[in-house]
Amino acid sequence: MAESLNKNVEYVCNGTFFLGIQQYGRIMTGDKAFEFYDDRNVENYVQIPWEEITYIVADVMLGGKWIPRFEVQTKKNGSFRFSAGKNTKPLLRSCGEHMPKEHLVRAYSFGQKIIRGLKRK
Repeated sequence: MAESLNKNVEYVCNGTFFLGIQQYGRIMTGDKAFEFYDDRNVENYVQIPWEEITYIVADVMLGGKWIPRFEVQTKKNGSFRFSAGKNTKPLLRSCGEHMPKEHLVRAYSFGQKIIRGLKRK
């Protein structure tokens, strides 16, 4: 049985974890960690302590009105992509309470990626 790292849960919402195939479940933020638990099998879970997270990179569209997905980058285990639908903004605000604001960043837009690629050549 999976046991939560958090003693106090601050925010819970439905979410999607992108790992090859999509896994649907619940995203939780609390006093100690960012957690995802799969709906079908609770033993499929991701628990990332706040100390392990380096950056949260959000794909921002329509001038900040829509955030379709975000990526949690860790120190040792790579990065994890999540989506929370309409609940992404409140979820990222609750993450911002446990991390420095400069570690919550916007992903490069499509145009910025092209310009960076052309400058490298």
